[in-house]
Amino acid sequence: MAEPLFDDIFELTRLNPDGKKFDKVSRIEAVSQKFEMYMQLDVNTEVYPLSVGDKFTMLLAPTLSLDGTPDSGYFTQGGRKSLADKFEYVMHGKLYKISEEGSGINVKVEIYASFGGLLMLLKGDPNNVSHFELDQRLFLLMRKV
Repeated sequence: MAEPLFDDIFELTRLNPDGKKFDKVSRIEAVSQKFEMYMQLDVNTEVYPLSVGDKFTMLLAPTLSLDGTPDSGYFTQGGRKSLADKFEYVMHGKLYKISEEGSGINVKVEIYASFGGLLMLLKGDPNNVSHFELDQRLFLLMRKV
């Protein structure tokens, strides 16, 4: 299997912290267990309902191909197995901003991505997000644990 860019288990801590803005979309706040990363993520909760306290695996990968073959940008229904088969919710998007907050040993990196207008902020230790590049195409995959 291709090496994921990021893989951790998150616990949902808050749902719609700024109030519900859209009927079918909720903004979640979650904290990861292994790397202690903070994440804000817009999720289509009509398709994939979530509640405070839910735990889920979240993986960011550059391709869905199990052998690591780069993504062509086109979906083909060839019937072959993919990384998406192991997850319940999948989005494709683009990393549009990387920024740093703080200084010295307290520095935190913020990764921003858009998945067709559904936004993600991933914030934490720079060592955990060193594989990301600006304008990189990403697949976000989620599965409840």
